[in-house]
Amino acid sequence: MADLILELFSEEIPARMQAKAESDLGTALEKALGEAGLNWSKLETASGPRRLTVFMDGLTERSADVKEERKGPKVGAPDKAVEGFLRGAGLSDISQAEVRSDPKKGDFYVAVIETPGRDATDIIAEAVPAIIRGFHWPKSMRWGTGDLRWVRPLQRIVCVLDGKVVPFEVDGISSGDETEGHRVHGRGPFKVTFRKDYESQLSGAGHVKLTRDARREVILAGIEKVCAEAGLEWIEDKGLLEEVVGLAEWPVVVLGDMDPAFLALPPEVIQLSMRTHQKYFAVNDRKTGKLAPNFIVVANIEAADGGKKLAEGNSRVLSARLDDGRFFWEKDKATPLEDMAEKLSTIAFKAELGSLGDKVERVAALAHELAPKVGADPGLAERAARLAKADLVSEMVGEFPELQGVMGRYYALEAGEPAAVADAIRDHYKPQGPSDSVPTDPVGIAVALADKLDTLVGFWAIDEKPSGSKDPFALRRAALGVVRITLANDLRLGFQGILGMSDFEFQNQKGLQISDGPFVGLTKLSLDSLDLLSFFADRLKQHLRDEGQRHDLIDAVFALGEDDLVLITRRVEALGAFLDTEDGANLLAGYKRAANILKAEEKKGDLPADLSVNDALIAKGPAEEKALAKALSDVEAAIEGPLKSEDFTAAMAELAKLRGPVDAFFEAVMVNDEDSAVRANRLALLAKIRGTLHRVADFSRIDG
Repeated sequence: MADLILELFSEEIPARMQAKAESDLGTALEKALGEAGLNWSKLETASGPRRLTVFMDGLTERSADVKEERKGPKVGAPDKAVEGFLRGAGLSDISQAEVRSDPKKGDFYVAVIETPGRDATDIIAEAVPAIIRGFHWPKSMRWGTGDLRWVRPLQRIVCVLDGKVVPFEVDGISSGDETEGHRVHGRGPFKVTFRKDYESQLSGAGHVKLTRDARREVILAGIEKVCAEAGLEWIEDKGLLEEVVGLAEWPVVVLGDMDPAFLALPPEVIQLSMRTHQKYFAVNDRKTGKLAPNFIVVANIEAADGGKKLAEGNSRVLSARLDDGRFFWEKDKATPLEDMAEKLSTIAFKAELGSLGDKVERVAALAHELAPKVGADPGLAERAARLAKADLVSEMVGEFPELQGVMGRYYALEAGEPAAVADAIRDHYKPQGPSDSVPTDPVGIAVALADKLDTLVGFWAIDEKPSGSKDPFALRRAALGVVRITLANDLRLGFQGILGMSDFEFQNQKGLQISDGPFVGLTKLSLDSLDLLSFFADRLKQHLRDEGQRHDLIDAVFALGEDDLVLITRRVEALGAFLDTEDGANLLAGYKRAANILKAEEKKGDLPADLSVNDALIAKGPAEEKALAKALSDVEAAIEGPLKSEDFTAAMAELAKLRGPVDAFFEAVMVNDEDSAVRANRLALLAKIRGTLHRVADFSRIDG
C-alpha cells in the first residue's frame, strides 16, 4: 500500500471557486483511479488561495490482472459475424478463440481476454494530466504560449507516490516534489516526501494553513479574541466568513477603527460598504447593541507591530469608501421621493407591460383594493406602493443595488412619511429567498402582495411563463412569496377572487387600452386565470413538501378545489396527523377496498344509477351492516360542525369512528349478494363511505 500527494499550485484562485474545485478534483481523481482498478483506504482534499491538494492513503500499488470471457457466434456462423467477433475481442484469427459446447445451443466461440494489471505510477501519470486538461472552472484563462486553460496560471504540480515523484508533464510543467509556502513568511521551496512532512513544513516554516477548516478556526478564534478585548460583538456573516477563508493562507485577525462621524450613515450602508468593497466584518458595541466605529479585517500577513499600520491603512481605504456613501446619502435626501418616483416612467419594466412607472400605478391601485382584505389602511397602502420603487433611481441604490427598499425606507422617514409607509417600502420585496422573512405589518403585506401579483398576472397575460428550469423573471419566487406571506399571516384570501379583482381578466382586443382598474394604461390581453391558479397550487405544494408534508396528502386536499391556502394547509396537516394513527391507516385501507369494488363495478357498467341507501333493506341485514349504516349517518352529521368551523382535527376524530364498523362490515358481509337489491344497497353503502371521506380529502389520491 502507498500514499499519494497531489498538489496543483497556481496564482490566486478566486475564493468563491475554491471549495467546489477542491471537491471536483477529489471526485475526478477518485473516478479515474477507481476505473483503472486501484483501491485506497481514505481520500481527503484541501484548498486555499493558491493550491488544490488531494491525499490518498492506502493506495494499491498495482491494479489487478483482469480476465474476461466474451461469448461469440456459433461455430459455422457466417463469416461477417465471425469477423465482427474477432474485431471486438481484439483477436487476429478464430484459432485464438476457444470452442465450447452447450447441450441445447451447440458449439460456440469464446474469446478469453487477459488484461495484465498496471503499476499505480503509470495509471496516475496518465490520469492526472487528463484531469488537469479537462478540469472545469466557471472562468478560466490561457497564458504564455501554451494551450492549457486554468483558473489562473498554473505554476507547480506536486505528485508524489510513496515518497517518489510520479513523472509526467502538462503544458511544459513537469511534476515534481517541491512546493511553496507563504509569499512573505516562508516561500521555500519545500521538498515533499510524505503527507506528514508536507503538512508540517507548510504549517510551520511555510506559514500556510492548508485546509479551509483550519483557517476558519483561526479566524473565528481571532474574532472572538479582539472583540472580547474591545467590548465588541461580531455581526455574524457566514457568507463573508467563507469568502475570507479563501483569501488568506495565514489568516491574522486585526481590529481597525473608523471615524465615528460615519455612524450617522444608515448602518446597512456602512456594513455593505465594508463587506462588498473591503471584505471587513462589522461589529456592534456590546453595551448599546448598535454599530461600533470599528471593523475587523483578516490579513494574510503577521505584522511586527501587531497590525497597527495595517489597520490604519485599511481605515483610510474604508474612509474613502464611506465618504462616497455620505455624498450619495446627502444628495439623495435632498431629492423628494415623489421626484424620484417620477423618473420611473423613463425606465422600462417589460416592453409589453410598460415602464416601471406603469407598474407602480397598477401596484398602487391593487394595493388599495387589497388593503381591507389584509387589515391595512387603503390610503397608506396606496401611498407606500407609489413610493416603493422610487429609490431605484437614487445614487445610493445605484452604487449598492442590494439596498433597494432599505434606502427607500430611510428616505421616507427623513421626509416624514408614516412608519407603516416607510416599513412597507423596505419590506415589499420580501421574501427574496427561502431564509428571508416575510412582511407582517398590514400595509407592508398589501404592497408586497400587490407587487408580486401584478408581476405574475402581467407576465401570464403576455404569455411569458416559466418553462422547465428557465425562469428569467423569477416568477416562481414571486408566487412562492405570495404563498409564504399568505400562510405566515394567516390571510384568508381566495385566489380566484383576487385574480378576478379590478380588470385582472384582460380582454383579447389588440391595441385597446384599459382605462380603469389597476392595469390602467396596459394593452388588454388574454389571461389564463386557471393556469395561474395551478401555478400557485404548485408553489404551495413545493412549500408544504419543504415543510415535510407528503405530496399525496397535498394532492388529496387540492382535489377538493379549494383555493384558500390557509385552509388547504390546515387540512393537509390534520390529514397527515390522522393517517399517522392506527385508526387513520386502517380506515384508509377500508376506503381503498370500498373504492376498488366500486371502481370494478363502474368498469363493468353494473353500478346502479340510484346509489341511495335503502333503510328498510338495512334493517333486514346483518348486525355489521346495520352498524356501518348507523356509523355513517352519525359521522356525516358529526363532521358538519367541525368542517364549518374549520376544526379539521375534530373532523378527523369523527372519521376515526368509522374504522371499527368498516372493518367489521368487510369481515362479515358479502357485498356481491345474490339478491340484486341487497347488492345494490351494499354498493350504496360503499359509495357513502367514499363520499363521507371525500368531505375531508380525496382519499383515492393517498398512497397506501
